[in-house]
Amino acid sequence: MPPRDDPGFDAAAARALLEAAREGVTGDAEQATGYYWGDEVLKPFVAAIRDEAVRSGDERLEQLTNRFLK
Repeated sequence: MPPRDDPGFDAAAARALLEAAREGVTGDAEQATGYYWGDEVLKPFVAAIRDEAVRSGDERLEQLTNRFLK
């Protein structure tokens, strides 16, 4: 993770939460990033990750992003 004041922090936090969810350790990522699952601030980043998942055929990541965005 980049430092909290890094402009890329929120994008990295979104990806960290999604990857943690894939591994079943969402709480760890929430604690590490300071964001919670479904946080509005991260939704634009998660939507971009969903687009990547669709393009790459990563169905599990697409499913997780859709759950985050609900």
